[in-house]
Amino acid sequence: MAEITAICISKKRGTVKNPIPQGTIITNFGLENDAHAGDWHRQISLLPIEAVEKFSQEYNLQLTPGVFGENLLIRGIDLKQLPIGTKLQCTNGILLEITQIGKKCHSGCEIQELTGKCIMPHEGVFAKVLHGGIIKANDNINIIS
Repeated sequence: MAEITAICISKKRGTVKNPIPQGTIITNFGLENDAHAGDWHRQISLLPIEAVEKFSQEYNLQLTPGVFGENLLIRGIDLKQLPIGTKLQCTNGILLEITQIGKKCHSGCEIQELTGKCIMPHEGVFAKVLHGGIIKANDNINIIS
C-alpha cells in the first residue's frame, strides 16, 4: 500500500515548499495556502520519495521535503508510469486525477543550479482535485483507475 510521506506548501511560486503536518485539499482548487492552488490543471504536484532518495544518494545531498516544489511526496507508486486521467484515492475520500506528467524546471531552481539536474521534469506529476478533504503525512494513497 502506498503512502503520503510529506505534505508541502509555499506562499510564493518558484520557491522551495515547506512541510506541514496536515493540510486541507480543496475541491477544484488544490492545497489550501499553497501558491500553486487555483482553477487550473496543476492544482497538486506529486513526486515519488524514492526518486528524491536516489537523487540524494547520487549527488550526496541532504534534501528536505518540498525542495523540488512538490506538494505531496509519495512512497510506493511509480508516478511517472501513470497515464493522464489516472485517479488516486487518498484517506478521507480525497480524489485526485493526474493531468500532466513532468514539467520543465523553472529558471533559478536551487537544485538544478547545484547539480545541473532536476527530477521534477521526469518524475513529478500534476493533478486536479476531484474531491477534497483533510490530508496528513502517513495517509494512504492508492490508484483506483
